[in-house]
Amino acid sequence: MRAEKYGIDCSRGVMNRGNLYRIERAMKKAMRGERITVGFLGGSITQGCLSSVPETCYAYLVYQWWCRTFPKAAVTYVNAGIGGTTSQFGVARADSDLLSKEIDFTVVEFSVNDDDDEHFLETYEGLIRKIYSSRTEPAILIVNSVRYDDGVNAQAQHIRIGKTYGLPCVSMKETLYEKILDGTYTSRDITEDDLHPNDEGHGLMAEVIISFLETVYAELQAGNEDEDDHMDVRNITPVTPNAYEDSVRYQNYNCDAVMTENDGFAIDEQPQNDIREIFRRGWSARTKGARISFDIEGSCIGVQYRKSAVHPTCIARAVVDGDLEHAKILDGNFEETWGDSLHLDTIAEHLPYGKHHVEIELTGTHENDKVPFYLVSVIGSGK
Repeated sequence: MRAEKYGIDCSRGVMNRGNLYRIERAMKKAMRGERITVGFLGGSITQGCLSSVPETCYAYLVYQWWCRTFPKAAVTYVNAGIGGTTSQFGVARADSDLLSKEIDFTVVEFSVNDDDDEHFLETYEGLIRKIYSSRTEPAILIVNSVRYDDGVNAQAQHIRIGKTYGLPCVSMKETLYEKILDGTYTSRDITEDDLHPNDEGHGLMAEVIISFLETVYAELQAGNEDEDDHMDVRNITPVTPNAYEDSVRYQNYNCDAVMTENDGFAIDEQPQNDIREIFRRGWSARTKGARISFDIEGSCIGVQYRKSAVHPTCIARAVVDGDLEHAKILDGNFEETWGDSLHLDTIAEHLPYGKHHVEIELTGTHENDKVPFYLVSVIGSGK
């Protein structure tokens, strides 16, 4: 096994054992030969960026473990990883991209996409609560990836949520990154860019996760199982204001009730055939002064738009409730060169709950704009 080759002690990666009732329930279902669905929600690492083929991604390798371990079961694989996205977007798309697949077990991996701060502590809590309280009552395994050059991630925030809700958490910081620090191997053994694992890195990551699952399975076979999950998220007081659990994402196909004006934004009617076709179902504009507005119910408002690696492109301004003093600039020009980014800006947070007027106007254009400004969605959150 790769982990043994590198001297990795996978048990060190278990940051919280949590309550295993739901994982054991999924395993017992698979042992009976029933159909189960395993899901993966996260960013580019979960998507499989820099794995040579989709089948060498850690998520697919973990899915294969379920197939091998429970050969009588029909196991369905759902990879809902989208590169460059955070748990703030994750909670807004969890229903459509993950929960609608009626999952039994899911990995949640956003620790190198979320920042280590209170905002993402709150968005992550909203995501965990949404998944855990969904209709199929899925098991959740929190996975913490890491940057391999400096060890940075949002693990402290995510484990705090995991412990609050009694969820198992495993970490690559205490396993893979630890072996870089002690000189057992170099970062280039497992990653080309200090962030995304190569095939070897994905294999190691999968082994850390599989090691935990095998421990759970061994305990289940020995009769040492948790009898109940002992948790109803509705009875747990959130550690944050928890304004993001009930996020609603508005695009051009579901915005009739909230759109109040469209002057100069063209509707993108191209079909979205895959969740990773991220610049679909939105609106585009390239004329200065073009406006689009919405009345969004909630207390937090986010705007998703394209940051283009092809320069120049347009710049817009988002204003909430006419408050020009706190207007947000939406610059469509992306400073990175790896490709276009699905950018999510929080333009208002923890306002009084109610309807809030959001206006987006193109304020900066150029004669030689290469692409138009693309508004992907507006997200309202909060009860």
